[in-house]
Amino acid sequence: MGKNPTLQKLKQRWHIAKHAYLRFTCRFTSAIRAISNVTGAAAFVASVVCIVGLIIYFGFEHTPAENRFLGRLLRVSQIVFLINIIYNLVFNFRQTINRTRIIKWVVDIGVLATLLPLAYPHPENPWIPFLEKLLYSNAFLFPVLAAYSAVDVSYGVVKMLGKRTNPSLILSVSFLLFIIVGAFLLMMPKCTVQGISFVDSLFVATSAVCITGLTTVDVSQTFTPTGLIVLAVLIQTGGLGVMTFTSFFALFFSGDTSIYSQLMVKDMIYSKTINALLPTLLYILGFTLVIEAFGAVAIFLCVHGTLGMTTEQEAVFSAFHSLSAFCNAGFSNIEGGLSNPLLLHSDQSVYLVASSLILAGGIGFPILVNFKTAIGHRCSRLWQRLTRTGGRKKQAHIYDLNTKIVLVTTAFVTIASTLLFLLFEYDNALAGMTLRDKIIQSVFNSFVPRSSGFSSVNPAGFLNITLIMFVVLMWIGGASQSTAGGIKVNTLAAMILNLKAVVLGRDRVTAFRRTISVPSLRRAHAVIGLSVLAYIFYAMLIMWLEPDLGTRALLYEAASALFTVGSSLGITPMLGTSSKILLCTAMFLGRVGIISLLIGIVGTHTDPPARYPSDNIIIN
Repeated sequence: MGKNPTLQKLKQRWHIAKHAYLRFTCRFTSAIRAISNVTGAAAFVASVVCIVGLIIYFGFEHTPAENRFLGRLLRVSQIVFLINIIYNLVFNFRQTINRTRIIKWVVDIGVLATLLPLAYPHPENPWIPFLEKLLYSNAFLFPVLAAYSAVDVSYGVVKMLGKRTNPSLILSVSFLLFIIVGAFLLMMPKCTVQGISFVDSLFVATSAVCITGLTTVDVSQTFTPTGLIVLAVLIQTGGLGVMTFTSFFALFFSGDTSIYSQLMVKDMIYSKTINALLPTLLYILGFTLVIEAFGAVAIFLCVHGTLGMTTEQEAVFSAFHSLSAFCNAGFSNIEGGLSNPLLLHSDQSVYLVASSLILAGGIGFPILVNFKTAIGHRCSRLWQRLTRTGGRKKQAHIYDLNTKIVLVTTAFVTIASTLLFLLFEYDNALAGMTLRDKIIQSVFNSFVPRSSGFSSVNPAGFLNITLIMFVVLMWIGGASQSTAGGIKVNTLAAMILNLKAVVLGRDRVTAFRRTISVPSLRRAHAVIGLSVLAYIFYAMLIMWLEPDLGTRALLYEAASALFTVGSSLGITPMLGTSSKILLCTAMFLGRVGIISLLIGIVGTHTDPPARYPSDNIIIN
């Protein structure tokens, strides 16, 4: 049977077209790459414009003319996205296929589907009524544009890391941008009941992104449900870290990042290897969402039927407080927060749940990653024993030095602060409570000043010695690379171990049969010194700006802002504009870290080639 001549001609024409296409792309590779870079940059700008346009569209009331302008603006972004996608598919096909992940393909296909209304007007008799109605509506267009914009902006931010840009500077700028965007979002009419000033909005946004918890307004009375959602997003973003979100989007949805950028992200999230980068990001995000979900359920069970709320209101309360507790933010969406009499006079179980969430968030993501590795190792060994396969060699150090130091130091600080608070406030703030309630409140208040910002009993009534202890706990904070603030328990442990080595006359600082490196010790001492100097600076400055508010309250407020705690003696709403802006800078500095900010501004410099003779200075 002979071959079909028509089919043969089609195959021949296909091969001719294919070879012509390959010759064209090879001949003009440089031009194609240059145009691709231009379309990519245009898509990045359009993504930013699209996000801003969607925020304005949904957050504000508009006249018909303004609606038409915003509609045209979003259409322009849509066209730029389409040009970028189609151009790369046509002229950069192989590279596009190799670097694009499945979910990114879904987003791109969604954008391509928006071509249908442009190329084929809405038919009078649609084939699939529901589907075609969806594709021709803004309910499909706007989420698709938002998804593409989020992925593209995140990828652009992470790609900047591949340009040898200082990662500390990128981190600081990212936090600053989120704060500014958050301030404008909270000012939207749909986010507040009766409006909010820019300074107050900036203060709340800074406090949320820097997971502090200080606020100049009553959150429960100022923000609408939409405003609470925006606030929750800012808290979650600040708690996990801006780079964690952007890195996840870029790596998971796009997958095309440089080796240098992956190394930077690896160091930021404490991933052991580049290959484990995406699994580590997925683990951090997954662990966060699971813990917050379990926490929300636990809080719901604790408060159900006790607050005089509807079931829906209790669910919102539970979800918001679970997120706020895990991120160590300290925000509350009910009047009085966790010091509400209905909660304070309950069975106290909600405070135990909140304490557990605060501990989980403040323990640090490196510890969580180490736990995952340890559990995986133990499960593997158990499987080998059951199946009698593989080697049975036990790993020498399942838990690394950082994990051991953090757990031991956290346990010591928690137990000591619990006992001291119980001792100091037994007949003061805890008077009238049962012994069980006093113990639970002491446990809860041992976690509160370490960055959570919640309040069950009014700190304004504490003894001065208790407030001093709270300032010390604020200064200590939680673990490194956690949602907590302060100098971190890692730094405290390094300082104590170094002191021990000096007193004993040892040349090396050791712990758990490991020697702590000299750079780690130098960094710890630098952090401690800078934190003390920064606290003195902010304390003196705020006392100069607010001479009428009382020294005790101002010293406490400065520590709470700088170490991102959020606890207050009730003077935050009384602060003037200058003081509010001052505390905004303190919260920002406390979140990004003084060392990181200085490195970002100054950069790193190598030692001079000349080696100078060593000498001693007198230190007594």
